Amino acid sequence: MKAAKRILFFDHTAALGGGEIALWHLVEALDRARFEPVVVLAADGPLCGKLNEAGVETHVLPLAPELVQTRKGSLGPRSLLRAGLAMRALLYVWRLARFISQRRIDLVHTNSLKADLIGGFAARCARVPVVWHIRDRIADDYLPPAVVAVFRWLLRVVPDGIIANSAATLGTLGLPAGANAHVVASGVLHAGIEPSRDTAARLRAETPRIGIVGRISPWKGQHIFLQAAATVRKRFPGARFQIIGSALFSEAAYETELHALAGSLGLSEMVEFTGFRADVPQLIARLDILAHASTTGEPFGQVVAEGMVAGKPVVATNGGGVPEIIEHGVSGLLVPMDDAPALAASIIWLMENPEKAQEIAQAGRQRILDHFTIEQTLRKVQGIYDDLLRPPETAIGGRPALEGV
Repeated sequence: MKAAKRILFFDHTAALGGGEIALWHLVEALDRARFEPVVVLAADGPLCGKLNEAGVETHVLPLAPELVQTRKGSLGPRSLLRAGLAMRALLYVWRLARFISQRRIDLVHTNSLKADLIGGFAARCARVPVVWHIRDRIADDYLPPAVVAVFRWLLRVVPDGIIANSAATLGTLGLPAGANAHVVASGVLHAGIEPSRDTAARLRAETPRIGIVGRISPWKGQHIFLQAAATVRKRFPGARFQIIGSALFSEAAYETELHALAGSLGLSEMVEFTGFRADVPQLIARLDILAHASTTGEPFGQVVAEGMVAGKPVVATNGGGVPEIIEHGVSGLLVPMDDAPALAASIIWLMENPEKAQEIAQAGRQRILDHFTIEQTLRKVQGIYDDLLRPPETAIGGRPALEGV
């Protein structure tokens, strides 16, 4: 029997964001007879515990906090040169390259924009193939134009393979025809999730519950959700609302603004801010409608898929990768971005048409089971590994390490 190939997964953070949850699910599901996962994180956090519980070899190789906490919107030469961050980044690349060589890693899989840059150069130094997993839209409405230009150029010269979490994300990469790039959606876990079967009855109840799930951030649109909630409450006074998630990366001021907005809209008694929760699937199970209100195109839409597999009617903004998940009017409802009245109108329609809402919820779950499960993700990702790990004369898209890096 052939020895399992050692795959190093690298992420700059251990906070449980959408990309990190997707990484955890992928690594946990990996076929250990074929691939042995080794995870390196640049900071400690909840993801470490999840991976350890799954029996995954996990290491924390600390990166300067200033680099870990640098926001995507401020990436660039100026931010790296500030306070000598460029030198610390280069030293970290050298340390990670040594780790890759010492642990006899066969392939590196990076999981975030920062991890792509650091892990990509470390893999090239160690002369092993590297896959960049792109979970962010590389576009001017999402990142500074200079960062977009540099990153698109690096995409052509550093990684041996590229995984984009949606066709919308892939379309922002500016890759030439024939690039070794693949669309692989972030599959959701579905085993053990029993869908709601009483959606219509629950929507007829006096206190239906509508929620939004995700990191509290202006582009996630929690302010749009609150504005919509104020309209929904006029038609359904008993409705209750939940904002599930917490602020990360110095966005606490926005969360404070949301509390003030809820008060000014007269919603203080009707809106619950749950803060960070480790039991998000259980909270989704208690919702009657899941809302999604991002004001910028979502790279994929993990929460949308999770709500659908739980059998919830979902209303989501029509941008980024979300339309690849939802068939409007069939498996969910799509509304324009940054449009609170449209979001409110769709929520009200579902509540006024509970039987139709139940049909949509059932169709949504089936769509996820047909197209967006972790098993489907795993099959595609492991196929990419197989391709890159074939001998050079048979591999497709592979190439030797860059000289002099």
